[in-house]
Amino acid sequence: MIGYIAALWGISGIFLLIGSAIYRLSDIGLQTFSYDLSWYHWAALAFSVIFMGFAEGYRGFQQAWSPRVAARILYLSQNVSPVRFIFAPLFCMGFFSIVRKRMIVTYCLTLGIISMVLLVHQLEQPWRGIVDLGVVTGLIWGLTSLLLFSIKAFFSEGFEHSPEMP
Repeated sequence: MIGYIAALWGISGIFLLIGSAIYRLSDIGLQTFSYDLSWYHWAALAFSVIFMGFAEGYRGFQQAWSPRVAARILYLSQNVSPVRFIFAPLFCMGFFSIVRKRMIVTYCLTLGIISMVLLVHQLEQPWRGIVDLGVVTGLIWGLTSLLLFSIKAFFSEGFEHSPEMP
């Protein structure tokens, strides 16, 4: 039972983290429409939404991150420890107890995302909102794929994705 509580805490923590980002970025993104947009703003918006949907949502989340996180949530439900329980969202996202190569990639990607957030934060509207709407598209795709992979992990006969444990 404690394993399922840890798994629920893991997925809930991830949903709260990413959901918070979606909420905050959506507000900024929607401010874009209060500006008088030219054709190139609309073209940039379409590019941002399509590119981030594909690159972040499909390639980043659906094909790589979400299956691994779902596998780690399933693993956590069966192999809970006090540290994994307390830090379940971080465990599920691969910040510890993961193969060395994946941990390096996770930390480098996190630093890269933080750097991009700081850079985009410097943009003025409507450009910042255009970028943020693309990011929101990718994040929504990501949360949806994580939910579907998690359901598949817990309720299907065999889940073929690896939790990449050391």
